[in-house]
Amino acid sequence: MPVQPAPYSTLVWRKSSASAGAGECVEVATSGQAVLTRDSRAQAGPVLAFTTSQWLGLLQRIKNG
Repeated sequence: MPVQPAPYSTLVWRKSSASAGAGECVEVATSGQAVLTRDSRAQAGPVLAFTTSQWLGLLQRIKNG
């Protein structure tokens, strides 16, 4: 039986430079109109998908504290 690639394995995932290599952060990738996030230590685990509007709203809330 051929091995199927993981559904998100072909995406380019980015990690924040603020993580300082500690491994305790999320990774972000884009796929079409979606912004995807995952735990950098559980790369085969669940992925959260946001619309661009939702993602920008989340970032704004984080920046505002």
